[in-house]
Amino acid sequence: MKADRPLRLLVVCLGNICRSPMAEGALRARLHAAGLGHRVEVDSAGLGNWHAGQAPDRRAIKCAAGHGVDISGLRARQLVDEDYVRYDVLLCADADVLYTVRAHAPPDATAESELLLAWSGLGEKAQIPDPYTLNAAAFEHAWELVDGAAAAIVARLSA
Repeated sequence: MKADRPLRLLVVCLGNICRSPMAEGALRARLHAAGLGHRVEVDSAGLGNWHAGQAPDRRAIKCAAGHGVDISGLRARQLVDEDYVRYDVLLCADADVLYTVRAHAPPDATAESELLLAWSGLGEKAQIPDPYTLNAAAFEHAWELVDGAAAAIVARLSA
């Protein structure tokens, strides 16, 4: 983290309506609760523009709300070249997203690109499965993973 500004984290998944907005919400909630909200800027984006401008998937909203986190005001957006410079770390939900993020990095990119769970210390190759085509249990599993990552990031920044 640069001393003159907050650490800037961008969570990335496919469409920015399930995993990444849940991770954004979990991170913001945990950072706020720990009094670290001023030290970290969090946002999320998707590889595609299929859902641009839309709220998160209703199942993601319901899942997050069940854990006391309101993500209903978030809106999907697509990853853009400026994100590679604006953010310090692009935290990817899975290996395919990470591969695509790295493959499309512009020449002036300065952001690191890493797996969210690996960067948070929860497993070198650990990934967050996409719950989009699955059921409520899959969303709960995704929440457990992103919230665990959020808790680990807060612990890391508090050390």
